Amino acid sequence: MIYFGGQMSLDFKDKVAIVTGSGNGIGKGYAVELAKRGAKVVVNDLGGAVDGSGSSLSAADAVVQEIEAAGGEALANGANVAKQEDVKAMVEATMEKWGRVDILINNAGILRDKSFGKMEWSDFEAVINVHLLGSALCAHSVFPIMKEQEFGRIVMTSSSSGLFGNFGQTNYAAAKMGVVGLMNTLKLEGAKYNVHTNSIAPTATTRMTEHLFPAEFAEKLDPKYIIPAVIFLASEKAPNGEILEAGGGVVANTYVMETMGKYFGTDENFTAEAVANHWSEIADTTDARRLTQGGEVAIKHFEKIQQSES
Repeated sequence: MIYFGGQMSLDFKDKVAIVTGSGNGIGKGYAVELAKRGAKVVVNDLGGAVDGSGSSLSAADAVVQEIEAAGGEALANGANVAKQEDVKAMVEATMEKWGRVDILINNAGILRDKSFGKMEWSDFEAVINVHLLGSALCAHSVFPIMKEQEFGRIVMTSSSSGLFGNFGQTNYAAAKMGVVGLMNTLKLEGAKYNVHTNSIAPTATTRMTEHLFPAEFAEKLDPKYIIPAVIFLASEKAPNGEILEAGGGVVANTYVMETMGKYFGTDENFTAEAVANHWSEIADTTDARRLTQGGEVAIKHFEKIQQSES
């Protein structure tokens, strides 16, 4: 039995993982660590610049060589995750070589930051296409395989920018919150097949974020401190439908809560003015709840109505 950090290891022997955007940075870290733990890894990277321009397979090839030199198995792939024919070919090549896909880590991304009023629409679309549609396309391509196997782990890459906002990143933030919505339904559709979908929201200095943090933070926010959380989400012990914030050695759980709200009734007294006057009650977080699917909202509303009328 292999031990990591004095603890029994999470074993990835015979597992096959696709890691998008793994030619550099955090994605490379995920790919190398999975291979170290026994997984066969598809190192996917378009090899473009931070803004998505250009392409080259050299980065993916270099990671494959590093994995193979350490005794692991890996396959380089240059698919553009936003192109259906590319993703289909990547999954087909993976199945042809190894016969299964157990893990998908949607890590590929680009940045085109600018305040919303000054942003070109093409830059909004480009970021959505890679982060949100690319994640959905990759998941859509492997989901039937995972269901058939009755095992799968999908990791979405969200961001504090999407969860909480960040000036100048409307395109990126919209995509990063979008993958959480995607996760929230995939967790339900995959549950009975042991296909778990979770999200990681990394805080780290990478090619895409190095301009956002002061230089003195760089060491603490090394991308390597994200890896343990993602390896956990890719493992057999992974939860389902969780968002983990990770950075600087800290791992936290982020989730959406809903207040109990206020019941106004359904007569003529229920007006916009009434909502405005009772805003503090509506927003009161006392007894706020974490809901697990959309239908629970209506159930909670009816509970509030019954409490108010009893």
